[in-house]
Amino acid sequence: MAHSKQAKKRIRQNDKARLRNKAVSSKMRTLVKRVMTAAETGDKATAEGTLALAIQAVDKAAKTNVIHKNAAARKVSQLTRAVQKAGA
Repeated sequence: MAHSKQAKKRIRQNDKARLRNKAVSSKMRTLVKRVMTAAETGDKATAEGTLALAIQAVDKAAKTNVIHKNAAARKVSQLTRAVQKAGA
């Protein structure tokens, strides 16, 4: 257990940041999963509708360093390819 005032404050700050990061990550994963399932079932209208929201969530996660920027770019690429394939 931390003894100094500074260490206790860092623990509080880290807990807040962890919960914030967890919320951003969870929302991102949910939206990505929604797009991917719609694309796999061939529902292009739903996939295209949620694609913009998913990309926005991925970009926000990358901006706040929840995920790496290259991982975000890769995820956006995967999503757009899946949606384009859904229509074909």
